[in-house]
This record gives sequence, structure tokens and C-alpha cells, in this order.
Amino acid sequence: MSLAAQDLAIALGGRPILSSVGLGLARGAFVGLVGPNGAGKTTLLRAMAGLIAPTRGAVNLDGRPLASFGRDERARRIAALFQGAGIGWPMTVQEVVALGRLPHRRSFAGLASSDRASIARAMARTDVAHLRGRAEPTLSSGERMRVLLARALAVEAEWLLADEPITALDPAHQIEAMALLRSVARDGAGVVAVLHDLALAARYCDRIVVMEAGRIVADGHPEDALTDRQLADVFGVTVRRGVAPDGTRYILPWDRAQHAVEKMNDAASHRR
Repeated sequence: MSLAAQDLAIALGGRPILSSVGLGLARGAFVGLVGPNGAGKTTLLRAMAGLIAPTRGAVNLDGRPLASFGRDERARRIAALFQGAGIGWPMTVQEVVALGRLPHRRSFAGLASSDRASIARAMARTDVAHLRGRAEPTLSSGERMRVLLARALAVEAEWLLADEPITALDPAHQIEAMALLRSVARDGAGVVAVLHDLALAARYCDRIVVMEAGRIVADGHPEDALTDRQLADVFGVTVRRGVAPDGTRYILPWDRAQHAVEKMNDAASHRR
């Protein structure tokens, strides 16, 4: 079971966003997609979800072009969560989460017992069951993100693609969400998430894909992909590393890398 981008190139509005990207994914792993702003992470994720047509190359699901799948089959197999995805009209939390079951239902059919069970599981796993009767517009940004994650989980798809799923969450819910995404992968799904928190990405992800300027520049186990050199060159930061009491290795972004500071100072001097 695989999801793969082959020689993928995408241009939006005449501007190249991705260039010759190749990425093969297998189910059962939690993959973190990281990189500075504008690196092309969300565009790659949208292409992998079949929401953007490539300028060149292709996305294949189990060896078959993703574009050849019908909309409902693709929605059953790939669940997607993207930043800025609004609800569109007032709905209760339970109704929003129930939208995740639409690919499994016949037109105008009501919820089956299996649908209700999936909805309940998704709401419990994302800690939003107590919000089931709340109207979506009354939710905080963090609550809304957890509800949208529950909607994606309710699909119970083979693949879960999530764009910055922890950005709006408080620290406790960030940790819970990362543990949940890893658990979904352990249960056999393929999980890919665009992340900005390098500490949490390194702690929870099985694999890290680093992007810069529309290309993949590193891909591997967190310790191999997030080296000091890579972090300084791509992100312009230095890190502190350590080992937690349970033996888990961790990294903490600590300061601007010297070359990044010099580049920033040069840019400031040119603006004067």
C-alpha cells in the first residue's frame, strides 16, 4: 500500500512552487513534512491529496494514477485536513464530524450504526465529545482544529494528510494530537503532517522530510534528517540536544545560526 509522487513539478500563477519532487510513502508510518515558510510543503500535501494537478509528473496510489480514481473512492482512501478549511454554515460539532462519513454513504442516506460508531471514536480520540452540541462558530481556534481533525479521523481512511494540525492548539493538546497521529499510524494508516514544531516532529515522527525552495533536501529518521548542519542551512537555527529520563532523544531550537544573523544584517544594511 503506497502513495507516491514521481518527478512532481507544480507552478501556480506562473510561479514554480515544486520542482522534480519524488516522495514514496508507505502505510504504518508517521511522516513529518518540515521546512521554512514558502518551501512548498502545503502544495506538496495538496498534490498528494489530489487537490492540485501537477504541471509535470504524477501522484500514484498503489501504483495507479491518483487522477484515475473517482472522487468518492479517493475521499474514502485519503482523508485530508488543511489550514483555513472553513465549515461554511452553522453546524453542531457532531454534525461537522459526521461529514467525515459522507464518502461512505449513499446519496440522501442517513447515518448507519457503523457511521455513528466511527463518529464517536473520532470525537473521543480528539477530546471533543463534550462539545458535540456546540455550534461550530462558537468554538475557539484550538477547539475548531480538534473538531476538524476528528472529521478527518471519522473517514477512517488508509491515508491521513494534515496541514499544520497542531498550530492552533495549546501545549497539552499539541502533545495529545501528536501522540494521536502516531497512534493512527501504528494502527496501520499512513500519516503525513506539515509541522513547524521541530521538537515535537523529532519526538513523535518516524520519518522527517525536509523541504527547501520547492525541493526535498533531506529524508530519513529524525536524527538523520535534522542534523546540526541541515538545521543551520535550511532553518537558520542552532539547537540544543538532550536525552529525556525515558531515553527519548530531543532537540530544542535555540538560537539563530551565525550565517543567518549575518544574512539578516546584510539585508538590513541594504535597505538603509
